[in-house]
Amino acid sequence: MSGTRRAASAHGGGALTGDVRVPGDKSISHRALMMATLAVGRSRIDGLLTAEDVMATAAAMRAMGATIAMDGEQVVVDGVGLGALAEPETVIDFGNAGTGTRLTMGIVAGHPIAATFVGDASLSRRPMGRVANPLREMGALVVARSGDRLPLSIRGPQTPAPIEYRLPVASAQVKSAILFAGLNAPGETTVIEPVPTRDHTERMLAAFGAKVTRTPSPDGLRITVTGRQPMTPCDVTVPADPSSAAFPIVAGLIVPGSELLVRDVMLNPSRTGLITTLIEMGGELTVENERDAGGETIADIRVVASRLKGVTVPADRAPSMIDEYPVLAVAAAFAEGTTRMEGLEELRVKESDRLAAVAAGLAANGVPHATGEDWLEVTGRAARIGGGTVVTHLDHRIAMSFLVMGLAADTPVTVDDASVMETSFPGFVELMRRIGGTIEVEA
Repeated sequence: MSGTRRAASAHGGGALTGDVRVPGDKSISHRALMMATLAVGRSRIDGLLTAEDVMATAAAMRAMGATIAMDGEQVVVDGVGLGALAEPETVIDFGNAGTGTRLTMGIVAGHPIAATFVGDASLSRRPMGRVANPLREMGALVVARSGDRLPLSIRGPQTPAPIEYRLPVASAQVKSAILFAGLNAPGETTVIEPVPTRDHTERMLAAFGAKVTRTPSPDGLRITVTGRQPMTPCDVTVPADPSSAAFPIVAGLIVPGSELLVRDVMLNPSRTGLITTLIEMGGELTVENERDAGGETIADIRVVASRLKGVTVPADRAPSMIDEYPVLAVAAAFAEGTTRMEGLEELRVKESDRLAAVAAGLAANGVPHATGEDWLEVTGRAARIGGGTVVTHLDHRIAMSFLVMGLAADTPVTVDDASVMETSFPGFVELMRRIGGTIEVEA
């Protein structure tokens, strides 16, 4: 999927200034394509992220019968409807897309079809058992390599069994896969969340006409979908991705003299942990022009360079910022004192062992830190930051985070592979250059 490996280096220069919009939200983009496929009729999607991960999902939906085409700036999806999916003729290659893989597993498990999933070296190391096990309870046959890793094949049952499933670990992907499978099961399928996670799936299911409820209970939040209800087409506007916005936001805070306006950022409460944390650290972030767009809150964020201080980030905040810890560690490297992040066990099973990759990147660039199985401490304002080469392990967020570090470091920071950034943020280098960042990519 990603192109030829190319190293990239970032180094400090002048202040970052300007007005930018990062690409569309990856989570919303995946789900919009999937739900439009499960609806009968035509849906239009504005602002769809066209990165490799989302294009892999588009290819998977086409393989199951959807017609997906561009109409000017919009993506038009003619869906086939619940219960009418075609069986893919060949394997589905998801590249690096963990979200696309896990959610599509749920869709296939709810239909009497079979599909085989493959991915790149990074995705093939990631565990799929947390999704596969509840889908097996619903009657799906799942066969995979040891540890439930890709390549993986699923055959859905003729009639999926509705289940009640308590999440052992907070995971919006596991929740979403079960709800997707439950859409074609008779009766009610319920997921119990002890800790709330991203609710994009529930919000969008309701927009597409599914019957879905969220009910607080003593054992957690109960999310229930009623199966075998027709889904109706819906037009979706994809807001800017807060996980992608995190990179210019942190860069604007740590590069002296900077001031940026980052536009149209989604501020779903389940995604704002980083903003909350950066404000606690003393970051001058102002939310402007807050408004509603298709059931999601969006706003512009004004960023002014700030003198940050270390804080403790509680474990219960992890679900709302799980993808942002690498760039938070970069912010912490420039903060006064020590920042402690807890509840990070999920980082061990991302595109890379993200916790280990972040620690190695900090070490390579002279940043004092300590780490355990599920925590990281970063002590900021070392005598000299930078000068190292970071191994990305095919992880786009590691690459972008440490390029942001380089923009404020004393000496340049190099990442071994810039091509991986295309999986979620096409145009990252160009956007950062446009606001004044100096990033050089190997020819």
